Amino acid sequence: MYNKKFVFAAACLDILVFGIGIISLGSILPYLTSNFGLDDLAKGTLASLLPLGILIGSLVFGPVVDKYSYKNLLSLSILLNILGLELIAWANSFFFLGLAFFLIGWGGGMINGATSALVSDISEDHGENKGANLSLFGVFFGLGALGMPVIISFLSAKFPTGHIVAGIGMALLLPLAFNLALTFPRPKQAQSIAIRQFFVLAGNKVLLLFGFVLFFQSGLEGLTNNWTTTYLIEALGTSEQQALLSLTIYVGIFTVARFVDGLLLKIMSSDKVLIGSVSLVLLGGVVTIFANSLTIYTIGLLGIGFGLAAGFPIILGMVGDRFPEWTGTAFGVVFSIALLGNIIINYLTGVVAEIWTINTFPIIFIVSGVLMMILLSFALRKTRP
Repeated sequence: MYNKKFVFAAACLDILVFGIGIISLGSILPYLTSNFGLDDLAKGTLASLLPLGILIGSLVFGPVVDKYSYKNLLSLSILLNILGLELIAWANSFFFLGLAFFLIGWGGGMINGATSALVSDISEDHGENKGANLSLFGVFFGLGALGMPVIISFLSAKFPTGHIVAGIGMALLLPLAFNLALTFPRPKQAQSIAIRQFFVLAGNKVLLLFGFVLFFQSGLEGLTNNWTTTYLIEALGTSEQQALLSLTIYVGIFTVARFVDGLLLKIMSSDKVLIGSVSLVLLGGVVTIFANSLTIYTIGLLGIGFGLAAGFPIILGMVGDRFPEWTGTAFGVVFSIALLGNIIINYLTGVVAEIWTINTFPIIFIVSGVLMMILLSFALRKTRP
């Protein structure tokens, strides 16, 4: 029998690892650009390799955890993140750099999906609100994402960036050891791996709508994480340290918002919180379009960070409620669609920036946000009685 508090703690530590991985590119992209002479197309390639790895992890984790449970898959995922960070630290070519971000993405995709399904499962076992628990658990994703740029910014004056990244990789041995020491919930579908069920669920209209809402949600998160520092340096002329500080502020408000969303979901409907959050994303995006200084742009980022925080936890809570017997597989479907959005939108941003400069970045952001709002309206209409 598993201990709910320890398992929830393990899920929180593991999603913290995912937070570190997902923000890794945005945190060190200026350093990589300087060391490897990356152009915008190369940056776009790296920014799409990371979500490509996450996509593969998202395709794998669902059927595996439904049959075998969580322990081995989560442990392997952390090992892939450690390997990826060490490769970044010692890479001497663009090939190894790309491989590193792919491995971080692959491990991160499995962590992201499996821990979300795990929190949904233990919430159901104990009769608790899945969306609220997923939001509170998501705070630790924010802490991981917040920690990466803060640590690099704080230590970069004393140590080479590569050495800092290597040290962060070694620190991930701690959550790995904690995972290995625990008992996790039993698998729900131990008789077979649910590959067929994946395709059955992939044809469900409501699940597809939720997936395509997350297509743009994931794309917006990827754009903010991966391109903010580059945009601030090249379009607004800020220093690398100022750009990192702005990204840190964004991640900080994102983290606080996850906690606030968890509280709001106890007194408000999921629909209202979601619509309000996407509206806030669009408002923040409009501010960034007209921003002519770092201060105004950062104000826009605050709105974006607060708005983006709600998307994944609330929608995953809805999916978990509709498909309780196939949580991992259903999450795998929506995560796979979401990561396609991250890959496509990030790659297109690199192509567009190469042709028309990085100044087009806020426009791509707004268009994606409007499409997300339209799809969300359709999805919520389908779920109402």
